[in-house]
Amino acid sequence: MPPTAQLRTADHRPYFYLSYAHTPKHGTGGPDPDMWVERLYDDLCHHVMAMTDLPAGAAAGFMDRQIPSGEGWSERLGEVLATCRVFVPLFSPRYFDSEMCGKEWHAFEQRAIHYRAFTAQPAEAIVPALWVPVPPHQLPGPAERLQFNHRDFGDRYVTDGLYGLIKLRVFAEEYERAVYELAKRIVSIADATQIAPGSPVDYRVAPSAFGRGLGPRPLHVTVVAPTLHDLPEGRDPSYYGNSSLDWNPYHPSTARPLAFVAEDIGRSLNYQVTVSSLDEEAPYGSYKQPPSRPEVLLVDRWALKDPARRARLAAIGTDQPWVSVLVPWNPHDQQSWAVEEALSEQLATTMPSTMQLRPDAVRAAVKGVPSFEAFAQLLPQVAEAAAQQYMRYAAVYPPAGAGVAQRRRLSGPMGDSADAVADASWPRGTGPSASAARPPEAGSRPPAAVAPPRSWNPEPPAEPAAARARAHVTLVDDDPRTGTPVRLTVELAAESAHPWARPDARPLLDIVAVPLSRADVAPATASYDPGDAGSAQFSLTAAEPGRHRIRFTFVHHDTGVVLQQVEAHVDVTEPEPTRAGQGRS
Repeated sequence: MPPTAQLRTADHRPYFYLSYAHTPKHGTGGPDPDMWVERLYDDLCHHVMAMTDLPAGAAAGFMDRQIPSGEGWSERLGEVLATCRVFVPLFSPRYFDSEMCGKEWHAFEQRAIHYRAFTAQPAEAIVPALWVPVPPHQLPGPAERLQFNHRDFGDRYVTDGLYGLIKLRVFAEEYERAVYELAKRIVSIADATQIAPGSPVDYRVAPSAFGRGLGPRPLHVTVVAPTLHDLPEGRDPSYYGNSSLDWNPYHPSTARPLAFVAEDIGRSLNYQVTVSSLDEEAPYGSYKQPPSRPEVLLVDRWALKDPARRARLAAIGTDQPWVSVLVPWNPHDQQSWAVEEALSEQLATTMPSTMQLRPDAVRAAVKGVPSFEAFAQLLPQVAEAAAQQYMRYAAVYPPAGAGVAQRRRLSGPMGDSADAVADASWPRGTGPSASAARPPEAGSRPPAAVAPPRSWNPEPPAEPAAARARAHVTLVDDDPRTGTPVRLTVELAAESAHPWARPDARPLLDIVAVPLSRADVAPATASYDPGDAGSAQFSLTAAEPGRHRIRFTFVHHDTGVVLQQVEAHVDVTEPEPTRAGQGRS
């Protein structure tokens, strides 16, 4: 029986998963700001039940408020995302800043990617809804690529979103129409697509579909594989085509070439993906030249039988840390299984550096990825490793005019004047220490996606004269005003005797920015090399005038250890009043 026919038999799965960003309360007490989302959910469920043959007691949809107290929260979300038929994200500016919403989107979209890989058929089962309208330029790639006409739900819906319609009684009819049309779209897409259930996602390691808050990043996928025209003697042609890009190592289970599946997975993580074969690429250069992009090589070890391809692979060594290698192989391919050990040894001889000084996921990818499911899980980790190395080695181009005017540095916890510098210091030693770190505030939680510090020592450093790595937070824009983004830069200056002054001892850091007042800071996380000549770039948009504090947390990228926290403040004023007959320039 075909998979779709099986699904239509007594299919009582939820029709939709409502994904939304939780709105924090304004002040203490007051109504629950998410009560309106719950009303929308209830209205959708009533319509879906009326439009389908779901039996009594079956769930028409799901939202996280249905999770009983004491039940495993992440496990329950993973189960529903692995089985629901349609994903309904509630668009709002807050939604695309939410890491959890990005993880939910990623978990569902992987099912659509798997469906397309196995059937070669499109699977568009994401039905977006406008909670608060979002300008198109603020949409991340996965949302921007959705083919969806919101005007089908009414003009007022497009301009005000469901939140505006549900809050104002005058728009009650427009709200009812929009919700009814949304429910119709959910049922129609669910019945037409029939995406099979998948495996629950582990939220501890799941990436966000919106990336790391840094906007779209480049990623290149290069396929290293033979073609039908140059196969090694006796090799089964079932896995190949006229181009290296036609290579499908998991045939016959999958129907699409792996390069294009990799492109789908990369784009689902907000990468700007390009694809080519090794045969089309120019010769690889040296680490002395900055890279133009991070890269993932998809290597068929049968390609090593060709001397020219083998020579080109050998040129990619420790000189190219921004190039990661992933080796798919199919244990059901009896021909490959018979020579597995020999092919593995030949790859290790050709590219000996691929297993050295690399994260565990990268080493696992080189050893061999024996299934499509494992490939889909490993590729995001391998791509992220390549992207992080690219950020360490890529050329940095400062903005036009940088360095012409001296900008004021912001005061921090150790500064006592407007020109004071927040001091992030680590004593000498073989590794980073938190001995000079500022302890977290009582009752506070570490920033999202950052491991808590292993230890905090409030005592001063044993060596007062130890070399330091000083954190500088600089305000780039003069005269900050409410509602207008102002730019901040964060950098570390290591003294000559500090271990990080040596190029071979510089760790990659993540800088996490958390506003401590009514303001937004973007991005939430930025990667930074303390030995780099550049700086991490942030912007702050204040919602009200006054002094706004921002906490910057420096995290060791590879270990997740919190090394230091510093704070800075920005004094923000009201916008200048607009005179009658004049506009703001």
